[in-house]
Amino acid sequence: MSLPAGVQINAPITADYAKILTPEAMALVAKLHRAFEPRRQELLKARVARQARIDAGEMPDFLPETKSIREGDWKIAPLPKALERRRTEITGPVEAKMIINAYNSGADSYMTDFEDSNSPKWDNQIQGQVNLYKAIRRELSFKNEAGKEYKLNDKIATLQVRPRGWHLDEKHVLIDGQRVSGGVFDFALFLFHNAKEQIARGAGPFFYLPKMESHLEARLWNDIFVMAQNEIGLPQGTIKATVLIETILATFELEEILYELRQHSAGLNAGRWDYIFSCIKKFKRNKDFCLANRGAITMEVPFMRSYALSLVKACHKRGAPAIGGMSALIPIKNDPVANEKALAGIRHDKTRDANDGFDGGWVAHPGLVPIAAEEFQKVLGERPNQWEKQRDENFGPKDWLNFQPEQPITEAGVRNNINVGIHYLGSWLAGNGCVPIHNLMEDAATAEISRSQVWQWVVSPKGKLDDGRKVTADMVRAIIPEELAKVKATVTAQGEKTETYDQAAKIFEEMSLADSYPEFLTLPLYEAME
Repeated sequence: MSLPAGVQINAPITADYAKILTPEAMALVAKLHRAFEPRRQELLKARVARQARIDAGEMPDFLPETKSIREGDWKIAPLPKALERRRTEITGPVEAKMIINAYNSGADSYMTDFEDSNSPKWDNQIQGQVNLYKAIRRELSFKNEAGKEYKLNDKIATLQVRPRGWHLDEKHVLIDGQRVSGGVFDFALFLFHNAKEQIARGAGPFFYLPKMESHLEARLWNDIFVMAQNEIGLPQGTIKATVLIETILATFELEEILYELRQHSAGLNAGRWDYIFSCIKKFKRNKDFCLANRGAITMEVPFMRSYALSLVKACHKRGAPAIGGMSALIPIKNDPVANEKALAGIRHDKTRDANDGFDGGWVAHPGLVPIAAEEFQKVLGERPNQWEKQRDENFGPKDWLNFQPEQPITEAGVRNNINVGIHYLGSWLAGNGCVPIHNLMEDAATAEISRSQVWQWVVSPKGKLDDGRKVTADMVRAIIPEELAKVKATVTAQGEKTETYDQAAKIFEEMSLADSYPEFLTLPLYEAME
């Protein structure tokens, strides 16, 4: 196939892929790359410089240069009807069965994911685009090995698309010899092929934006939206995007992020799992900071609660939706007692979010949509949102940086992190980025928390088990083969192959015991992937 000048694709292009990777679509990718790649690189360098200052002891605070935005009287642009009601949002990767089940789930909205719950193999990324192209035109179906057929219902959820974060490249696509941003690639292909079709059908194009650390990163997305709309002939403000607040630094710029995207904003979401990972990563050199077992870091602990309530406050002040984060619990088949406990956990989570002022929340499984919808219904009634609920707390650095609890840290907690980390990485390397493990639906954030906590417990003087033993590299190395054997036994019992799990254990050991903390687990993994 012919491509625009300067564009190279170093990967297989099937007949279906060629319908997505058209010269016209790739010309849009190239135009956005040439216009904005220098700024993306500058912002990534700014992240590194900021991290160096934090490592040296600088603590984040509100930005003095944006005080006028925080104190100003402004609102985001009005929302389209399709985004007014978002009680329940379901998320999942871009594979055909998941897309159909999520669309049919009864949720108000479906966030389809090119990022954390999707292993970014070339085939996953481009087949995902093919699947969405077909789904939007109601041409997508799927038949499993048993012959069961999946088709879209008449009534389906509103689609929102999460492209990859700023730190991720698409290594198979070069523009003028330079890799393209994974996020720009995902966004541009989807927008080019589907925006006008979605508008004709009454909803879209809508996006979710991950992993941002500052309002300048939000400004970059906004400028890309402006150019892309001009290029394909859409009125300005047609694109709407919800920002995932899943980094600790973004919490200091909530209103600024909304302001930068105000023409295109659809609010903020509390991305809890990546947020915990971000806290560990950003303050990894602070020897006084050491979090307890992952299971003890709930949305009720002070630093997580203050972050969530601050998000609600910022959104409602600015006429924007506040969407609660993921409940990773999933229904448990063949164990009624455990299933009842999991469903009670979901209900508790959504009850708290609804009463706190959130306008909706995420679930990981279609079976949980009715519970989440019921709890928001109790609080909101027939209102599309609860923006009139204005929170008056004044949270700030002392609240967001109060990293408690520090205990308990247990051997079971260490083992769980190692087990889940190896299990997830092995699955990711095999091409699956959304994995049920120990009755939780896990994505890349899980592996990031798991290896980050192990790293922190080894490095920090406070990394001691409840029985007094210090967590050490030798302890971790001794546990890894034991947990690897358990993971392999589980995977084998599920009828899956185990080839990738030895490599996963090796990578987990290297990443969790490295002297220099690797910024993202997925970066070296992606380089090793085909």
